[in-house]
Amino acid sequence: MKILIDVAVEPAALAALQQSGHHDIEVITPAAEIVRPLDAAQLKGVEALFCTFPPTNAAELRELKWIQLASTGYSQLFGLDLPARGVRATNGRGCFDVPIAEWNIAMMVNLARDVRQMIRNQDAAIWDRGAIFQREIRGLTVGLWGYGGIGRETARLARQLGLRVHVLTRQGVAPLQHVYCVPGTGDAEGVLPDKVFRQGEELEFLRGLDFLVVAMPLTKATEGLIGERELQALPRHAFVLNPARGPIIQQAALLRALREKWIAGAALDTHYHYPMPPDHPLWQFPNVIFTPHISGSSLSPRFAVRLWDIFSLNVERLRTGQPLLNELTAAQLAGA
Repeated sequence: MKILIDVAVEPAALAALQQSGHHDIEVITPAAEIVRPLDAAQLKGVEALFCTFPPTNAAELRELKWIQLASTGYSQLFGLDLPARGVRATNGRGCFDVPIAEWNIAMMVNLARDVRQMIRNQDAAIWDRGAIFQREIRGLTVGLWGYGGIGRETARLARQLGLRVHVLTRQGVAPLQHVYCVPGTGDAEGVLPDKVFRQGEELEFLRGLDFLVVAMPLTKATEGLIGERELQALPRHAFVLNPARGPIIQQAALLRALREKWIAGAALDTHYHYPMPPDHPLWQFPNVIFTPHISGSSLSPRFAVRLWDIFSLNVERLRTGQPLLNELTAAQLAGA
C-alpha cells in the first residue's frame, strides 16, 4: 500500500511501519497543519493519507482508499464527498481523552474553591480564610453532555473522586466498539453513569447539576445547541465547562448568563475567535477561568505517540481486513 504522511513523524512508529515491508511510504517534510495543495506527483498512486488537512487538490488522489486524520475534529472533510468516492476516514479520537478529562477535573476543583480569587488575594497580600475557598466536590453532580472518550474518562475520574455522574446523549449509553482508548482509561462498557438522559430530557438533566461539561463534537446539529433556555435551566450555583468547541454554546447567551448570574461561573478552553481579542468581555469576568485551547492539543506531551499508535493499528487493520478504529460514518462526513 502506498502511504503519504503529512504529519510530524514519531520515529519509532515510522521505523516499525517501514520495517514491515508491506508498504511504500513517503513522508512530506516539513509537515504542516495548514490547508495547501501538494505536488501532483506526490499524490499519484496514494492509497492512504495521514494528515491534519487534506490537500486542496485532493481530487487528484484518484486511488485513495483511506484518510487518517491527525485531529479529533473532522469538519475539514466536509464537502469532499468521500463516501461516494469509496474513501474511508478515521480520526484521532482518543488521543486527548486523558489530558482533557484531567483539565475537566482540575477546573471543577478550581471553580468550586474559587482559586482565581485566592490567587488575586495572594497578589494583593490579602489573608482571607473564607468558607468559599474550602468547598469540596465530593458528593456533587457532574453532567456530561455527550459521552464519547473524553466524557467517559471524565466520568471515571469523577467517580473516583466521589462525584455523581449524569450523562445526556441522543440515544443513551452503549459499549464502545472499534474506538481507540488509552489502556486503563475511560468507560468502554458504558457502566459508570449514575443516571442517563436522552434527547428530549435536556431540561431535566440540566436542573440537577453542579457542573455541566460540554463533551460533544461541533457539527451542524450541535452548533448553538446550548442557548438561554438551557443555561437558565441550570441551578444558579452550577458551573459550565467547555473543553469541546466554543460555538456549541451561543455566545450571547453565555455572556448574558454570566452577567445576570444565571450560573456561578465557567471554565472555557474553546472559544469564538482564535486568538480571542483582548477586549472581548469573557476575559473580564472574575468567575471565569479562560484557557487558550490547551486542555489537549498537538503540543500535549503524549499526543504524537498516541496518534501514531492509532495510525499504525489502522494500517494493519486495513491490510488484514479488520474494522478500523475511529471510523467516521457517512452521516458524520456529511456534517450530521
